[in-house]
Amino acid sequence: MQTMPAHAAHHNDREIESLDEFDATVSARATLAGFRVQAVDLTDRTRELLTTDTAGAVFLGCPMRQDAAAKVRADGAMVFLPVPDLPFDPYRGLLYSPDELFASLPDGYEATPDARAYAWFQQTKADGDIFASMLRSIHDDAVSDALDELLRGTRVVGVMGGHAMARGTEEYAGAARLGRELARAGYTVATGGGPGAMEAANLGAYAAPYDNAMLTESLRLLAKAPKFTPSITDWASAAFEVRTRWPKGGTSVGIPTWFYGHEPPNAFASHIAKYFANATREDGLLARSTAGVVFLPGAAGTVQEIFDNATPNYYESRGEPTPMVLVGRAHWTERLPTWPLLQALARERSMEARIALVDRIEEAPGALKRLGG
Repeated sequence: MQTMPAHAAHHNDREIESLDEFDATVSARATLAGFRVQAVDLTDRTRELLTTDTAGAVFLGCPMRQDAAAKVRADGAMVFLPVPDLPFDPYRGLLYSPDELFASLPDGYEATPDARAYAWFQQTKADGDIFASMLRSIHDDAVSDALDELLRGTRVVGVMGGHAMARGTEEYAGAARLGRELARAGYTVATGGGPGAMEAANLGAYAAPYDNAMLTESLRLLAKAPKFTPSITDWASAAFEVRTRWPKGGTSVGIPTWFYGHEPPNAFASHIAKYFANATREDGLLARSTAGVVFLPGAAGTVQEIFDNATPNYYESRGEPTPMVLVGRAHWTERLPTWPLLQALARERSMEARIALVDRIEEAPGALKRLGG
């Protein structure tokens, strides 16, 4: 089973994203000149800042004392102070965790950082405030940077499917088994990070280290709150009940968006790259699914993702075409006849050997392997 690479080993070695990294850099190099320090609380590192060269450094959203800030500015460093009263950190160095986004869930979903960020987004979007739109862009760029650092060197398979798939259904259980099998085969599972098919695939990756009984029991516990309506609080609480009972789950990635604010992120992705801009999120999810994408039955959003993925495969604009596996023959040939168009596009191009239609979810991992060569 593939584990995520150690974060610190893979990011740009001029970036400092934790207090431990800050201390290690100061003691090993005795200089911070030219470094980028991202969202690290430096209020207790005044002595180090006053005695270390910080020429050309950039401090992004790092709280620090006034005398330290004055000194590093005098060195020629740039200091972007934290923005007060924001429900998110635009300069964050790492991806979100479910615990972070759902903090305060016992007080109701509305009290969580996730819900508060969405409320802020709605408010500032209505105002058309240039400062707010700049903060959203900086935040999304920081999230992309953290996502690239996390996924470097991993084989990512995207699992796409609709949010309407309810817990307690056979389809949901099948999507969970798919996520589990992909994780056990050494892939990093990436989804749109929301409810339904996305949650099921993240749950499967979470269940990968455990036996069959754990997945069966988890599915039973989750079925008590089948959908995120009428209560996101109940829906998310059921997921945290599973995580509390089996705390050492496998890793996977969820890439949701506040653009669909009514749709909460799921708690089974260990790393959550949540964006304000849906277009950045959509493209980023597909571009990072380097080992292929499995498309479960979905509606307009999933159809859009199929062709968002087919276009660079058609033109080979990202290099060699990546595998695309559509699941559900009747769904993709009759209900939403996407497969015939995909086949027609692929004809006599190198992507023709990289697309497959399977009827059952259990066939998807084998098809992926076959297409991946």
